[in-house]
Amino acid sequence: MKFNTRELATVAVFGVLWGIAEISLGGVLKSLNIPLSGVVLAAIGLAIALIGRVFVPRKGSILFIGVIATILKLFSLGGVILGPMIGIISEAIIAELVLSLSGKPRRVSFILAGGLGVLWAFVQPFVTNPLLFGRSVIIVWLNILDQGSRLLGLSSDAALLIVIAMAVIHLVIGGLAGWFAWDVGHQLQARLGITSLDAT
Repeated sequence: MKFNTRELATVAVFGVLWGIAEISLGGVLKSLNIPLSGVVLAAIGLAIALIGRVFVPRKGSILFIGVIATILKLFSLGGVILGPMIGIISEAIIAELVLSLSGKPRRVSFILAGGLGVLWAFVQPFVTNPLLFGRSVIIVWLNILDQGSRLLGLSSDAALLIVIAMAVIHLVIGGLAGWFAWDVGHQLQARLGITSLDAT
């Protein structure tokens, strides 16, 4: 996992872009109380990181991008930032694992990396809320059912349907982010006259 100077600079640029997106959009989306704001942020961040992987197709590049974005998140003003920081690095680790284990970069692996990365935004409250904020899993579960019920227009009694639907929404949005990153990354490379070595 050795990077040359150009690759390190490229990784740094995409890490900063992800960090800026988190800092700027994060506060706006939360203050406006937009539904699924965490999903939107995760999808945007992973799209940026996956485009970075197109430019630096080496194992560890997404992880490094995520580390830089996580460090930048420390400079967010106000609010709780530990949860979002864990989210960023976890999403980067998941996407990195998917791409590192899938061999040669392909569109389908980018879609899977984006989908599973964004799905973490759905799973994370069950992990971090009890450990960091002392909230019981039951409270987290009820909050998700309430959010899903309002978003989908379903009765909270349809718990299983709500959970499945919410998980699918996360996967689809993340998958679209991966698809977008694959296309945009290669289009940018073509315009800049850069030839990808597709190294892993």
